[in-house]
Amino acid sequence: MRVGRVAAPLREQVLDVLRQAILDFRLKPGQRLIERELIEQVGVSRTTIREVLRELAAEGLVTTIPQKGAIVVVPTREEAADLYEVRAALEALAARRFVAHADAQQVAALRTAFSEFEEVAHDGGDIRAMLQAKDRFYRVLFEGSGNRSVESILSGLHRGVVVVDRDVHVQLWNAWAQDMWGLRRDEVEGRHLANLDFGLPVDEILAPVRHCLEGAESEQVAVKARNRRGFDFSCVVTCSPLGRVDEPIGVIIVMEDAAGGFDTAGERDVRE
Repeated sequence: MRVGRVAAPLREQVLDVLRQAILDFRLKPGQRLIERELIEQVGVSRTTIREVLRELAAEGLVTTIPQKGAIVVVPTREEAADLYEVRAALEALAARRFVAHADAQQVAALRTAFSEFEEVAHDGGDIRAMLQAKDRFYRVLFEGSGNRSVESILSGLHRGVVVVDRDVHVQLWNAWAQDMWGLRRDEVEGRHLANLDFGLPVDEILAPVRHCLEGAESEQVAVKARNRRGFDFSCVVTCSPLGRVDEPIGVIIVMEDAAGGFDTAGERDVRE
């Protein structure tokens, strides 16, 4: 699992190596990621390993447990269901945009990618082949949709995600938003976003939300926030229209720590 000599920055190489090891199940769910062992296996510095573990935590592939350190994430049944609910809304948006924007070449590429996935799934092949075929299909879908925001959100859904309707009433509040802000889903769903009392300065994100409802492709702002454990951090908020850009049915709001180190325990340091 060592890094090769290629032109990409070292940190990006290490990130790709460890990410792929997790996706290929060479690093298994629940497995502890000990810095000393990773340094020996990959052949890079402790600083690089810590930076990469923070990035993997931001992507939702790694989590940090107090007194234990970093482990490969094991999603709960609730988290998995929550993730699929958000993916369903975002993938429907990507599909609608693909129909509206894709050219003939992209349509042909999508058919080919789907046929390849169908063949691998029908053969009952190994999980790696199925995941690779799935990734190829989604890559073509996202490229043809012409919306980079959707791809960016879907590539790292282990973040705080909120969906509001055209009246800015909360329709979806995922588990990571609950952990980040300390408000349960049943406490917020159906309420106007401006009426919620939590650690995010809502008045500063209402403008980009309204811009998306008025036709903006997407907008991003960075605001000072405080999580449920009283930890102050810089929160990056990305707003994207849900549905057609010219006639959205709502807005998807994604929230994450600008430093890439937030997890549900409120810890930043990745220990051995």
